Amino acid sequence: MSKVSYLTGSVLSLCGRRCHQGRLGLGRHMSTTKIWNQQAVSEEAVSAFTSIVGSQNVSTAMAVREQHGRDESWHKCVAPDAVVWPENTEQVSEIAKICHKNRYPMIPFGTGTGLEGGVTAGQGMVCIQLSKLDQITDFHPEDFDVCVQPGVTRNALNDYLRDQGLCFPIDPGADASLCGMAATSASGTNAVRYGTMRENVMNLEVVLADGTIIDTAGKGRRTKKTSAGYNLTNLIIGSEGTLGIITKATLRLHGIPETTMAAVCSFDTVHSAVDTVTQVMQCGVPMARIEFLDDVMMDACNKFSGLNHPVAPTLFLEFHGSSASIKPQVELVGELASMNNGSDFQWAEQMEDKNKLWKARHNAWYAGLALRPGSKGLSTDVCVPISELPSVIVETKEDLKQCSFIGTIVGHVGDGNFHVLVAFNPEDPEEMKQVKEFTERVTSRALAVQGTCTGEHGIGLGKRHFLIEEVGDATVDVMRLVKKALDPHNLMNPGKVLLP
Repeated sequence: MSKVSYLTGSVLSLCGRRCHQGRLGLGRHMSTTKIWNQQAVSEEAVSAFTSIVGSQNVSTAMAVREQHGRDESWHKCVAPDAVVWPENTEQVSEIAKICHKNRYPMIPFGTGTGLEGGVTAGQGMVCIQLSKLDQITDFHPEDFDVCVQPGVTRNALNDYLRDQGLCFPIDPGADASLCGMAATSASGTNAVRYGTMRENVMNLEVVLADGTIIDTAGKGRRTKKTSAGYNLTNLIIGSEGTLGIITKATLRLHGIPETTMAAVCSFDTVHSAVDTVTQVMQCGVPMARIEFLDDVMMDACNKFSGLNHPVAPTLFLEFHGSSASIKPQVELVGELASMNNGSDFQWAEQMEDKNKLWKARHNAWYAGLALRPGSKGLSTDVCVPISELPSVIVETKEDLKQCSFIGTIVGHVGDGNFHVLVAFNPEDPEEMKQVKEFTERVTSRALAVQGTCTGEHGIGLGKRHFLIEEVGDATVDVMRLVKKALDPHNLMNPGKVLLP
């Protein structure tokens, strides 16, 4: 967590500064771009927005603005000056043209389920609320692809696909906007088998800062692979709204597996549980899900979601495939768990039991917060090479035991990604200091073993300085050049991802 990321007011202080010259002639902390118009959004601009989308789709009411100045993270609410609800891509383009002309920064908003302060706004900023672009615009079941607008959420798409025997398996837990998931390169519990958003997005329609509309792979293109030109699709994925506004995403679909089996296995120690994960992955078992929960999180989930599992380090497991293919996988994983003193598998055999199990896992964030009513939550999000996972999690657990605040560990450990969910009192300066220092240690520990500071939540506000440590000054300078080329006036979600 960055020492400079605690916002108490406007994010205008995040604007560019002059700096020393360095690599590429840009300087170690090159200003991203020009400073935007710091004046409040004018009545004339609001009238212009209204002429495009109608009065019912523009709001300057404080309650609405505050609702759109925060996400699920610990970052304080900083409201935009206006919220606008376009209903199609052309309206998004026209809004962007007005903002570009008047130098008003734009903050794309999907469902607000982010965890790194990515929608935090400020004076002079316009929130472009994309929930009314909610159509599935193209569907090719025979080719396993679909095109969706940003108002379509993960659950809504899977409800639509179910009768066709297809699914979109990327599952971050929240019922997030699919285009928002692309913007943060989200993943989740199924990533160990199906990959992240990067592997499952084929094309994007994007509105740039000046209102230009582009298709990153070409209009209507939906091939499974291409070697044509620069990979602009993956450039936009994970850019967190700083390069453009995603208005359509063409997604790769997967067949619903013939058989799904889910189980729970408890262990005596954190080390034995995570060792089991490492061994399972090294044996090449194609797990659909393999999730770790420490003893504190299991206690929280039992209480919050009505489970009845031992309060101990635990793995939630899921196998996908045919009945014949799953049987040897289950036997091998069971043997590995037994070698590490794991319990016998407790099977969730009925669909309602499976749904209850995974709903509990998805509600882990809220279960952790319920351990300390009235608290705020902070989630770390690091990912390390699988061979380093046991030692990193054990060290983090020991570190957590020395802290005075409540923290739980949970993770998509099959791909080396884990989170520490911290419940804390933001009004207690000493506790805030401890939380900051702890999260810095978690991230530094991951980087020290060639890991990353964020596996799926994104950089947002809180990890911008760690981005420099992770990829280096020269690489960040290149990122700044890309940002400057696409957004020369720093109007697209300014202050996020790159330090000023």
